[in-house]
Amino acid sequence: MNTLILYIAFTLSFFATDNPKLTLNITDIESVKGNIVIGVFNTADNFLKDGSAIKTYTYKVDATSKQIIISDLPKGEYAISMYHDENSDEECNRNFLGIPKEGYGFSNNVKPKFAAPTYNECKFVLTKDTTLAIKMLN
Repeated sequence: MNTLILYIAFTLSFFATDNPKLTLNITDIESVKGNIVIGVFNTADNFLKDGSAIKTYTYKVDATSKQIIISDLPKGEYAISMYHDENSDEECNRNFLGIPKEGYGFSNNVKPKFAAPTYNECKFVLTKDTTLAIKMLN
C-alpha cells in the first residue's frame, strides 16, 4: 500500500508544473457590472493587437476591486492589458478617436498620454510569485 501511495505521489509530481503565481490586484473598477477581460502578451510585435494575446482571461465584476490569481503562465517576460467590459458585449468600446469608453489598465500602471502604451513600458518579468497592482483608468 505504501508503495502505491509513493508511486502515485511521484507520478503526480512528475506532471506538476513549477509555474510562478501571478497575482493581480485591480482597483478603481467604476461599476459592479460586466466583466474584466485580461490580455497577456509576450512580444512587442503583437502587443495590443486584437486576437493576438497569448492568453485571455475573463472574470465577472463583483466589487470595485478584485484580486485575480493566474497560475498557468510559464516563467518569462509579459505585458498585460485589461478592460472593463461593462456592457458585456465582449469588446472594448471606443470613441471616434479610438480611446476606450470603458475602464482599462496596463501592467506597471502605465497611463497613456497621446498614444497607446508600448510593450516595453508595460513589460515585467515573471520568474517567481509576483504581485502587480493595476489601477483601472476610466
